[in-house]
Amino acid sequence: MENKKTNSPASDTGSEKSQSGKKASMKSSQLMQLFEDGLKDIYWAENALLKAIPKMIKNVTSEELNDALTMHLEETKEQITRLEKVFALINVKAQGEKCDAMEGLIEEASEIMETYEEGSMRDAGIIAAAQKAEHYEIATYGTLRQFAETLLLTEVENLLAATLQEEKEADLKLSAVAMNAVNVEAAEQTA
Repeated sequence: MENKKTNSPASDTGSEKSQSGKKASMKSSQLMQLFEDGLKDIYWAENALLKAIPKMIKNVTSEELNDALTMHLEETKEQITRLEKVFALINVKAQGEKCDAMEGLIEEASEIMETYEEGSMRDAGIIAAAQKAEHYEIATYGTLRQFAETLLLTEVENLLAATLQEEKEADLKLSAVAMNAVNVEAAEQTA
């Protein structure tokens, strides 16, 4: 016996109405509020990094690290633009709310730059600080992408997934710079 499924216009329309109704109710949900708060948090964080990364670049001596940070600075600009698209898609004004976590991570990076003299030790510290910021961003974008999926915001989910992938790649690049050069040089320095 052959199982035949027919896609009648009536069943498609019912499904579309169901999805549309589900989407409308989710937009007013508490999860949507949490999602919007998370977007404002990461928007503030990205804008803070836009100011902090150039300071890191000025303080590094490793050419590879300089290149990695410079590339990520450009990506950060694109990520802010992408976040502004996300805000527009959900009809929310693009504005940040202070992110205490990122503020603390940036302060930690500043302390490293003040504490260690120019050279591989400072470079290693800057990598460590930058990776902490990357890990925060990876966790945040992963969570926001999942929220967008649950809220049936497919286009938003795709934008957040693109940024999540860039953050993971930036973290891997920083790890490679650390393992292939900077950490080895720092380990050879005497106190």
